[in-house]
Amino acid sequence: MHRISYAGAIREAFVQLLARDPRVFVIGQGVWSPWYVGKSMEDLDKQFGKDRVIDTPVSENGTTGVAIGAAIAGMRPIVVHPRMDFMLLAVDQIVNEAANWHYMCGGQVNVPIVIRPIINRGGEQAAQHSQALHAWFMHVPGIKVVMPSTPYDAKGLLCAAVEDENPVMYIDDRWLYEEIGDVPEELYSIPIGKGVLRREGKDVTVVAISYMAYEAMRAAELLEESGISTEVVDLRSLKPLDTEIMFQSVSKTGRLVVADGGWKTCGAAAEIAALVAEKAFVHLKAPIERVALPDCPAPMSVPLEEAYYRRAKHIVAAVEKVLS
Repeated sequence: MHRISYAGAIREAFVQLLARDPRVFVIGQGVWSPWYVGKSMEDLDKQFGKDRVIDTPVSENGTTGVAIGAAIAGMRPIVVHPRMDFMLLAVDQIVNEAANWHYMCGGQVNVPIVIRPIINRGGEQAAQHSQALHAWFMHVPGIKVVMPSTPYDAKGLLCAAVEDENPVMYIDDRWLYEEIGDVPEELYSIPIGKGVLRREGKDVTVVAISYMAYEAMRAAELLEESGISTEVVDLRSLKPLDTEIMFQSVSKTGRLVVADGGWKTCGAAAEIAALVAEKAFVHLKAPIERVALPDCPAPMSVPLEEAYYRRAKHIVAAVEKVLS
């Protein structure tokens, strides 16, 4: 066990996966550049060669199609989209092809591909470089969606994604890259579809996704000063969703706040709230609150970013509202 950053944990997973399995290769734009992918892939091309860490032209659709074909042929590709926004150019390949092949072939063909889009919110990157579009892909049968929030989960879920026999979208957020945590030095995997209880509490449940799990923990510390006991559930996986951990927590606390870094309307928080209202309504003592982005594009100026992005203070306000 050693303490490394979130980005370092991703890089360590890449190193060990590439070393272990010759079928694994990485393909995408900017995979040789720290500017594109932070330190999460630093010098991998020098260590494993540029035939296994492949930097491509600006062609998201073509790159993803090549990787899908390689997966069908028996390889284990990891496609990197350093800006999730521009992965939209590959939606046809992801939704119409990768997600459907196993089903359309009666289960006789697998597509063991990992698609890694990176969310690059903030930093004055504005509307075309800051979008968190994970909820889009929760909607699509045939694709698993994971969003790790800690260095431990970043490594373990990347390994699990590569080992999976069908498409997994592994979404990481650059706001998490400098977070430090304990990570086993050996390769390990975390079951996809299993959330984790980050903090026990009795007054309210906060179900959080990705970087909002950190904000939820900070909010819980602030709320504790006011005598409010907050339970924090980190989902880790959006498809499949760990409904059991959510329902168990809500049945104990009777109150729910969902914290998501995406837009509010038709977002991941909406689906989670709907599931709890559908299956655990009898336990609710107050209406469900959602903490999510306002329904407008990301701004560019720093003052507007401060107003736009959700932080611990917004979770605190939502918890106080459901308790009132």
